[in-house]
Amino acid sequence: MTRPITLLDGGTGRELQRIGAPFRQPEWSALALIEAPETVVQVHRNYLAAGAQIITSNSYAVTPFHIGQARFAASGVALADRAGRLGREAIGSGPGRLAGSLSPVLGSYRPDLFDSALARPILEALARGLSPHIDLWLAETLSAIEEARLVRAVLGDAPLPLWLSFTLQDDGEHTPPRLRSGETVIEAVRSALELGAEAVLFNCSQPEAMLEAVRTARAVIGAGEQGLGVYANAFPPQPKDATANDGLDPIREDLTPEAYVRFAQAWVEAGADIIGGCCGVGPEHIAALALQLEPR
Repeated sequence: MTRPITLLDGGTGRELQRIGAPFRQPEWSALALIEAPETVVQVHRNYLAAGAQIITSNSYAVTPFHIGQARFAASGVALADRAGRLGREAIGSGPGRLAGSLSPVLGSYRPDLFDSALARPILEALARGLSPHIDLWLAETLSAIEEARLVRAVLGDAPLPLWLSFTLQDDGEHTPPRLRSGETVIEAVRSALELGAEAVLFNCSQPEAMLEAVRTARAVIGAGEQGLGVYANAFPPQPKDATANDGLDPIREDLTPEAYVRFAQAWVEAGADIIGGCCGVGPEHIAALALQLEPR
């Protein structure tokens, strides 16, 4: 049975940079949230105009890693609340939905830095700020299964749907496909289903790494009701000791909207029904997907 497609948005940070919003390290996309919130609304609206049905709150970088421990302690909940409010403002009375972004708060791509005791209060603060505004939770760029388990523990039995999105090893051929922790996609998908995820996704990895992960995940999910999604990035392969957003990575020039659509069509044929983009994938890519994939 062919599943209808749901379209996500693309990367927020690079789109903020493209439209001239305040953007630098270490704050990354949080700087616009702090200094120029109107630009965050504009980015959301750019994606909605391109055809995105779900936009993602600009809360990924609202962590001590990006804004500093003191600022997070003083303003973390308020900034997460602002991110949620701006997303709702962008949607207005339209049909779009807002996903509440929960990042790997101690550093993306770095399962070795994960510490549940340190990460928990950060996630709790983000959840407190976002929860009044969102339609679903999106825990994204998860490098290890234990990161997903902590998200579920923090959210408890919250009534909103939970989507879990994992990032993959993409620095070469990996058979079977694996998370950056080395755990297999099979293990990750089984764990996500046990945790009650309503959708399992793969993000912030090269598009070339996604197809086998989708095939593997669909085999685990079978004909279940869970969604299966992909939103790849436009980065070159990342070495194992890299930390995402620790610097301004180059964006691939070959990943045009047309090229990205070709990858996405293969993911859909393999069983994906949620498609979007991550870092470096912009509104022009989402618009091309909207034209070619006939979203729901």
